Amino acid sequence: MTNIRDLAREAEVSVTTVSRVLNDHPYVAEDKRRAVRDAITKLGYIRNQTAVHLSTGQTKTIGVMLPYVDHPYHAAILHGIAQSAFEADYRFLTWQTNYIASHEQTVLQALAQREVDGLIVVSHSLPVEDILQYEQYGPIIFCEHHEDVSSVYINHYTAFQSGLKALQSFGHTQIGICLGRPDSTNSRARKRAYQDTVSLADVAWIYQQALTIEDGARIAQQWAKQTNRPTALLTASDHVAAGVILELRKQGYRIPEDLAVIGFDGSELAVVLNLTTVAVPYETIGRQAFSIAISDNWRDHPQVEIPTTLLSGLTALESND
Repeated sequence: MTNIRDLAREAEVSVTTVSRVLNDHPYVAEDKRRAVRDAITKLGYIRNQTAVHLSTGQTKTIGVMLPYVDHPYHAAILHGIAQSAFEADYRFLTWQTNYIASHEQTVLQALAQREVDGLIVVSHSLPVEDILQYEQYGPIIFCEHHEDVSSVYINHYTAFQSGLKALQSFGHTQIGICLGRPDSTNSRARKRAYQDTVSLADVAWIYQQALTIEDGARIAQQWAKQTNRPTALLTASDHVAAGVILELRKQGYRIPEDLAVIGFDGSELAVVLNLTTVAVPYETIGRQAFSIAISDNWRDHPQVEIPTTLLSGLTALESND
């Protein structure tokens, strides 16, 4: 395997000069720089990145822990991270964990073993305190709100509350909600917003485990069978909203006349379905998290809240009650 001594002999320069060229040192004569590059091409030299990492103490790689790469919410954040990594000449490694604690532990071990310079946690099942034990090995940035830790997030309480108040402004009093994982930080915040905002909040109108279009269809079937049911529904995501709308239309119900529906995300589905939705700038969250993860003063950015926007569509109109 070709090494820098071979390059030095071929280019007829010193090993120090070769090292300077490889590291883009500015003070190298152009003829010598050209000779080294010609030698690299001729000898087919491939740089040993492990040695580079050992010498610089950096891998120029950021790790990303997320439960599902194909979920629109997680994928949108990942897109923001990917774009920023490309612009900063960084690599990123993505670990899909399926919310399995042992898989999340594997990701944390990769940080401890310096396989990555830092870690962005999009969502997790391990307790926050367990994850923070690994902060000694590098930056850990969360994409959801936790007290006194570095995080880029939206306020799910106020974001969900904005959707609920929109439904109230349309005349609805019987309002239901959909939640994802019932014990997650985000779902707990959304449930509090529901309990604080809707005075007639009914436990029968809290639909759990709402993550996908299929879940939305299941919830629509459950709603259709209820004798006491809400006239409006704030869903956990645009995909859940899509499942609700498509299933109810298939059954002959009218949206929003029989059930007003508001989504959550601001995805392309919202545009296609003309869906009223709470729009979240997920790509901005990913970009901000990456920027903090690679900064030297990442501890100076403990909390960055990203605002949301309510986008109006035709799936939430005034109640006929």
